[in-house]
Amino acid sequence: MKTETPRVPKTNLRTCARGHQYRKSSDCPVCPLCETGNAPQNGILSLLKGPARRALENAGIKTEADLAAHSENEILKLHGMGKASLPVLRSALEAAGLKFKS
Repeated sequence: MKTETPRVPKTNLRTCARGHQYRKSSDCPVCPLCETGNAPQNGILSLLKGPARRALENAGIKTEADLAAHSENEILKLHGMGKASLPVLRSALEAAGLKFKS
């Protein structure tokens, strides 16, 4: 009887411009070591993981007021933004006395 080995995603060894070596299985060019140092310490963007944070930054959304100018559907269409981030964003807007655009 043949036993199957668990499938492990193929990863590529990469080196970023700063010389950090890391492995990734996706095409994402972001160095996880560099990204850790880029995470904001406060504000709405500090509440999110890297992909969601970068999605908002790339759309020019940096504050609760910027976020409130968009609907939930507009935010979900951003590359890197997922449904799991919406409750975090809703709470941040609520704490600021704001809400998503209807």
